[in-house]
Amino acid sequence: MQKLSRHGARRRVRTVWISDVHLGFHAARADHLLEFLRGVECETLYLVGDIVDLWQIRRRPFWPQPHNDVVRAILGKARDGTRVVYVPGNHDQALRGYVNHDFGNIAIRERAVHECANGMRLLVIHGDQFDAAVASSRWLGMLGAHAYGLLLMANVAVNAVRRRCGFPYWSLAAFLKHKVKNAVQYISRFESVVAEAAAREGVHGVVCGHIHRPEITTIGGIVYHNCGDWVESCTALVEQRDGRIELIDWHAEQAGAVPAAAA
Repeated sequence: MQKLSRHGARRRVRTVWISDVHLGFHAARADHLLEFLRGVECETLYLVGDIVDLWQIRRRPFWPQPHNDVVRAILGKARDGTRVVYVPGNHDQALRGYVNHDFGNIAIRERAVHECANGMRLLVIHGDQFDAAVASSRWLGMLGAHAYGLLLMANVAVNAVRRRCGFPYWSLAAFLKHKVKNAVQYISRFESVVAEAAAREGVHGVVCGHIHRPEITTIGGIVYHNCGDWVESCTALVEQRDGRIELIDWHAEQAGAVPAAAA
């Protein structure tokens, strides 16, 4: 996995996928995403849903300068020649009214099929389309609603204390997802349902978001990729020039440890 130099060296890749940024939400790590975007060059940038959290904005308007800077960075990439494909999610579903419209170099699509340099074809979707097919509605409600928001705010408070004590970032929300039985069952079921849908589409793999859990794994012959998010994990997927897909862990990179996770 390539490491972004702290001295400003740019990561040059073929494709980038990011999802679940939740701009407009207090817990969004727009500052980290901005650093990532400024340090990467790509031919295509996929925004895999929930980039702007319209649910939160309607409840309690919040739009600080870093959130505005992220939007400007994305628009700047489009202006400079990067193809931007926006696949809206459930939190920015109002944009689904503009599906199949292009605004300059920005295309809004309900779903997309991306062909990697090695010929691998990937279905790109947000993932909320499968909520009704996934059991454990209790956890689904937590993911998208007020309780999950409170959990993420608690996550911010916990890490503020950890920073003052000199400890690295740790995700309370991710910890609970791995430990709470309903959450583990939901995640497993979600991954299986998404992989099954990709198989029906006749593609080799799938890229999605929605559940805020970064992952690259193979399920029933389908390579499942999840971008993660920029609220808890601060992760992205990138395609190298030879078609390899890698998971970028921004927290780990900044801490100096760069784990390899590639398809």
